[in-house]
Amino acid sequence: MPFDVQQPQAYQHLTTRPISGGVGAEIEGVDLADAPPHVMAEVHQALLQHGVIFFRDQELRPEELIAAAKCFGPLNIHPIYLPLDGYPEIMPVVKEPTATMNIGNSWHSDVSFMEKPSLGSLLYALDVPPYGADTIFASQRLAYEGLSDEMKSMLGGMRAVHSDRILSSAESKAKRNAGRSTKLDETPTPEVQTTHPVIRTIPETGQRHLYVNEAFTIRFDGMTEAESKPLLDFLYEHGHKPEFTCRFQWRKGSVAFWDNRAVQHYAINDYQGFRREMWRVTVEGERPE
Repeated sequence: MPFDVQQPQAYQHLTTRPISGGVGAEIEGVDLADAPPHVMAEVHQALLQHGVIFFRDQELRPEELIAAAKCFGPLNIHPIYLPLDGYPEIMPVVKEPTATMNIGNSWHSDVSFMEKPSLGSLLYALDVPPYGADTIFASQRLAYEGLSDEMKSMLGGMRAVHSDRILSSAESKAKRNAGRSTKLDETPTPEVQTTHPVIRTIPETGQRHLYVNEAFTIRFDGMTEAESKPLLDFLYEHGHKPEFTCRFQWRKGSVAFWDNRAVQHYAINDYQGFRREMWRVTVEGERPE
């Protein structure tokens, strides 16, 4: 039976505290370094219910972060960004004080250009600025539900093409590496394009979600980019209306775990002159349907 994300849930081993009316909740009572399987099963339920969940005051060695993520499935290694030395499963997300650009400062769903985009990611904060560097998340379930019936009907039969061109071209890699601390592998790679449904259903819940994003979606299947642009632009703007979002303020030891199928996110670049270091571990997903 699908998990009903719209019904209140009674958890035995953790406490949830929603941080907005639309999406996101802080989880209390869980130490991710040694949480047993029955606790992690409830963490999974909380993720499905809230789209993104947050933990405070965690102390995680690389092996513990990897082990926690593996509770939710096999892990994905990012195809382009360089990993943490000795830990291919961990992608370091670092911005030094002298860097001008950060990673993720556009609305996106991670690696949607892959045939099987990720289920989700755990992002662990090791070093954060005294202010700024928040991350915003937007519920794509609410975005879908906020569309008219006619729009839902039309989009339900459409597919969209997703591309990694903003990451894979030699020009893009060089430009991004010039202003960022976290580096892309500059080895030339061909552009990847993959077609996914515009409305996807999450298997565990049966809930439908809008599934296009401004970073990686380039056109509708069977249309040109110019023909696709007006409707895509509308959907991009609609998908992150304020009432669909939450904003998370990081502290050292915080962890965010988002369902990449259900939310988009945006990393705010407003902390020039300060250092920020995170570790990201990503769980493999399924082919969108």
